[in-house]
Amino acid sequence: MKRIALTSALVAALIGAAVLLMVPGASLYFETGNGRRCATCHEMQATYDFWRNSSHRGIGCQKCHGDALTTDASFHMNNVARAWSHVKGDQPEQIGFPNKYVQAMTDQCEGCHRQEYAQWQAGPHSATYSRIFLDKKYNTANMPMDDCLRCHGMHFEGGIADLVAPVNRTGPWRLKPAELANMPSMPCLTCHELHREGQPMKKASLDGRVPGPSQEITRPSLALFDRRTQQYVPVADLPLPAMLDGGRPVKMSHDQRQALCYQCHAPTSTMQVASGDDRTGMGVHEGISCLACHAQHGQTTRASCASCHPKMSNCGLDVEKMDTTFASPNSKHNIHFVKCAECHTKGIPKKKAEPVAVAE
Repeated sequence: MKRIALTSALVAALIGAAVLLMVPGASLYFETGNGRRCATCHEMQATYDFWRNSSHRGIGCQKCHGDALTTDASFHMNNVARAWSHVKGDQPEQIGFPNKYVQAMTDQCEGCHRQEYAQWQAGPHSATYSRIFLDKKYNTANMPMDDCLRCHGMHFEGGIADLVAPVNRTGPWRLKPAELANMPSMPCLTCHELHREGQPMKKASLDGRVPGPSQEITRPSLALFDRRTQQYVPVADLPLPAMLDGGRPVKMSHDQRQALCYQCHAPTSTMQVASGDDRTGMGVHEGISCLACHAQHGQTTRASCASCHPKMSNCGLDVEKMDTTFASPNSKHNIHFVKCAECHTKGIPKKKAEPVAVAE
């Protein structure tokens, strides 16, 4: 009896070990095919084709999506569940990307894009779920709603009631999925589609310099993830709004990258400057692109004045010391909308003539 029991236990142990080894073994099998084996599941063919023509085509699937050596057991069990669903013929109509994997992907981005990642992490767009959705001042004035997820947490599965409780203006508020508290609500995949068609970035040599008008302005990955359709809209297909200052059309910069900014920093339906979350440049900054002043990933503006202005303004004052929100957040003169007439109430002085150098 003891021998039979021992044999049974050994067989059970061997079967268990085999099952455990099959999971990473299957992952390893697909990884060694450099993406081609992923496409053996027909629902993955379109995704594979996008990746094969993207600027990330030299990066294997496992680099971003995990591999056989991934220590997270849930990653491997999820692969098993998906394989079982495939065997049963239970394929989804549309391949989704769960929020928890979006968060994991953000960490993978750091491996190659260290400088951009550090700038993003130090800037406002890395704000966590708790920072955005548990803000007492904001929630008291604006009740949390599903539209918040259009920009903050666009990959989150569910509505605002699945994320925050209670959904009111009185609180106290808490996050239902507590594990999201310190995770970024605007990860890299908010504005970047990794499989977007495009060429890998190359370092330009002196012999291969590209003339200014032909140089790249935007990376091909720049796109908006649309929460409703679960698809990306490339920045080239996003419209620049026709903004108004009263009844006057506002002069807009032609920088297409701004079209992505406007998806979240948008005006109300009136299209009036400064309405809603709008930050369209007015006054002395009308017609200037958002990214002329805001660093792409960190959003810092420290060098913005020095980049465009001489030290002194037209009226002879140091622009960095003027009474604007650039110098102090408490200023009544918002740097986005400031006009000369706000300070020169009796009339704008004429531009001082530059001294003429006299040759000796």
